[in-house]
Amino acid sequence: MQNLSNPDNNSDGDIENAITAEGLTKTYQASGNQSEKKALKSVDLEIPRGMIFGLLGPNGAGKSTFINILAGLVIKSSGKASVWGFDIDENPRMARASIGVVPQEINFDPFFTPLESLDLQAGLYGVKAKQRRSMEILETLGLGDKANAYSRTLSGGMRRRLLIAKALVHQPPILVLDEPTAGVDIELRHQLWTYVRALNEQGVTIVLTTHYLEEAQALCDRIAIIDHGDLVICDDTPKLLSLLDSKTLLLRPDTTLSQVPAGLESYHTTLQSDGRLALTFNPREKTALQVLDDVRQKNISITDLETEGTNLEDVFMKLTGNQTTPPNQAG
Repeated sequence: MQNLSNPDNNSDGDIENAITAEGLTKTYQASGNQSEKKALKSVDLEIPRGMIFGLLGPNGAGKSTFINILAGLVIKSSGKASVWGFDIDENPRMARASIGVVPQEINFDPFFTPLESLDLQAGLYGVKAKQRRSMEILETLGLGDKANAYSRTLSGGMRRRLLIAKALVHQPPILVLDEPTAGVDIELRHQLWTYVRALNEQGVTIVLTTHYLEEAQALCDRIAIIDHGDLVICDDTPKLLSLLDSKTLLLRPDTTLSQVPAGLESYHTTLQSDGRLALTFNPREKTALQVLDDVRQKNISITDLETEGTNLEDVFMKLTGNQTTPPNQAG
């Protein structure tokens, strides 16, 4: 895979954080029937260079506002922010040149070819013809053989990759993916994950917003959760998962049970629709074998068992009190 990061933007070895925000605030003033809204409330956040960083939050949490401020599309109310070491107020041109944003919506001309779309986008960024790497980018994203096909003939997955390609034409060291797999099937989602990982391996810092929590858990090195404009938490993914230090033991009895057996209440035991017993325990207090022994003491024979650990959705719900919202309602 070709290195798509601009060496001019990426030459400063002293840069530790790809993105830095200090007290970043955005207030939308009251208008008509709409009351004043604080979309971001004094957010302090550092996104280290070279990471795949997840930005999560419920609908209307402030994720899009945060990204749009960095991209120069929304004017902040107060605070400071820098992109690749460039202050967005003092050096907005270089800050914008250091970031590529992949929107959720398909936004290219269906009558242009992918190669034409990339050359046009490069021209808008002021990239001279001899410096353009449109064909290299298309080949990197598996679109080389479709370079001269009309964009309207591309499959859904190819169109998603073309959006990523457009965001890379000016070779930014930071790539922001806004709900990149919303509305796509599982197979296509995993294909896109492969391309995201490959881009990150060649040095591109990835910022990912997603409502698929399993996606963030699988891809992200570090995750921040925003809720109602506040930064709720930011930590490495394994540490976030450790916040809910519990496991669930799923047991299938050899006979059909009509209710939870007496004496297992301390495990918050539930009888699932498929007939299995689900027992929750703290692994620092008891092992799975000890839990299993307690079950056997109730004269329950087990034919199958499975252990489940904490997932990111559990952490998300604990911290925000929200379930994930559908991707097409993301905010």
